[in-house]
Amino acid sequence: MRVFSAWIVLALAAFTAAAPTTHTVKIKETVNVPRGWTKRDEAPRDLTVDLRIALPQSNFPLLEQHLWEVSDPFNERYGAHLSQEEVNELIAPHPESVDLVNSWLAEHGLSGADIARSPASDWVKVRVPVGLAEEMLDAKYHVYEHSTGDTLVRTTSYSLPEHLHAHIELIQPTTLFSRFRASKATLHFDQAAQTSSTNTDAPAISVPSASGGTVDASCNTTITVTCLKELYNAVGYTPLVNSGNQVACTGYLDQFANLDDLQLFFADQVPAAVNSSFKLISINGGQNNQSEPGDEANLDTQFLFGITHPIPATFFTTAGSPPFIPDVLTPTDSNEPYLDWLDFILNTPNPPQTISTSYADDEQTVPPSFAQRVCQGFATLGAKGVSLTFSSGDGGVGDGDPDPATQECFTNDGRNKTEFVPEFPPSCPFVTAVGGTIHVPETAVDFSGGGFSNFFSRPSYQAAAVPGFLSTLVPGTYAGLFNPNGRGIPDVAAQADNFRIFFGGSPILIGGTSAASPTFAGFVSLLNDARIRAGKSPLGFLNPLIYSIGANAGLTGAFNDVTTGNNPGCGTPGFNATTGWDPVTGFGTPNFGVLKDIVLALP
Repeated sequence: MRVFSAWIVLALAAFTAAAPTTHTVKIKETVNVPRGWTKRDEAPRDLTVDLRIALPQSNFPLLEQHLWEVSDPFNERYGAHLSQEEVNELIAPHPESVDLVNSWLAEHGLSGADIARSPASDWVKVRVPVGLAEEMLDAKYHVYEHSTGDTLVRTTSYSLPEHLHAHIELIQPTTLFSRFRASKATLHFDQAAQTSSTNTDAPAISVPSASGGTVDASCNTTITVTCLKELYNAVGYTPLVNSGNQVACTGYLDQFANLDDLQLFFADQVPAAVNSSFKLISINGGQNNQSEPGDEANLDTQFLFGITHPIPATFFTTAGSPPFIPDVLTPTDSNEPYLDWLDFILNTPNPPQTISTSYADDEQTVPPSFAQRVCQGFATLGAKGVSLTFSSGDGGVGDGDPDPATQECFTNDGRNKTEFVPEFPPSCPFVTAVGGTIHVPETAVDFSGGGFSNFFSRPSYQAAAVPGFLSTLVPGTYAGLFNPNGRGIPDVAAQADNFRIFFGGSPILIGGTSAASPTFAGFVSLLNDARIRAGKSPLGFLNPLIYSIGANAGLTGAFNDVTTGNNPGCGTPGFNATTGWDPVTGFGTPNFGVLKDIVLALP
């Protein structure tokens, strides 16, 4: 009896000692492995991962309210963007969340110098070995290999103490299998590209909305900066170099912008820009290796900075790219460069006013919690006065694969249901998604990504435009293949094929909505130049203005409505371009001259 009693006393003592750090654990997030990924070996326990912990932004609804007010051209606060300090105050987590997360980290031996925080403390980053991550998250990490050979270290499920669920929105890398690829549909060396970029023999093409009413005939087969300025009515407009306006594009996945190629491009198409360049900003050790020119990076920098010269330009190069090889030569799983860029730009007090990105992935490969939080980051940038453009994708209504023969249009939720596949981040309602056109006069290019988000509901600015398009569909069209209540994609469009760039010292033709995003962003930057010169604020988040213009019959001509073409995918013809907004070309392509008059008339 005494022995039994002594055992009870010892057991109770042990339980009491463990009680302060014993919590009820509950699953936080579970995903199915996206199609194309195969589980391989268990992840090495000593491999280090950067766990990023998102704390709830306590006043984000108020920040979102500010965003709508400063972006609505009919609101008296239009253009009154928030400062970095005001933004940080609104997105700061509740002190209770900070304290509880700190306590949880301390229970696992992490404190002080082990922890990195964003200025608003809404993100916490800790570098830990996989073994500790598995203990903290009650998870099991494995190496997953994609059919392309890319590899990631991920888990399909993780858990947290139940009392932390309201204080942690998400933790990554865990369930994010996104591959974040460039939107390139075509890349080919072409005999026409080896000759001069202009052809004066054929008669000019009549385009009433263009500068002077005509576009050079060569633009029907080869797109240059001159073609775009003619087509979009910007010939003769020269921006200032010192107005405070800035423009930028992003580079990932070892896509490097070659300086010699840039000079060849300038000599060929923008002689006034010869000997000028861009500012290089390295994030997380990003490089710009001049011996490895990137076709995507060359396209983005050459056309965006060619259109906007002499506006000060920036190329963000962010390190981290697949494949990950789990051995001693690769001690850290660094497959999430996009988070590094977003963290950097969110905490930059005066970022460029216009930023173009030509990378995306299938929305369904991104956990909804991650997509929502990233989208909130874009809203934060908009509230600060930044215009963000994203390529809408190159798979039509299908996944990001521009080859219809290899597209896979099935859900990743275990049902394997056939559905159209929107792209993220273009599906975020706080960015401007740019689709593609081709030829002169313009028609929708067949790879132009478009459709409707399965994550984000229709934003208020689309309340008239999207139902207007849906009402034109024959009842039952593509029933069950898309979400008719989702955010519609794209918002606008621009030329997207046969772009003449220089790559490795030679001219080539390249295409994809990767070309459309920097093109549209270039003209947005010119509009910002006009406003800033007039003593006004930059445009910031564009979509409320775009849709207000689209809904106003008196502003006809601000966008060149593209009414022909379609975006096939998933074994279907996709949607048709039509009068007004459509999920192929949005409201169409920009008419800079008309848009300039509109934005200069705004407060």
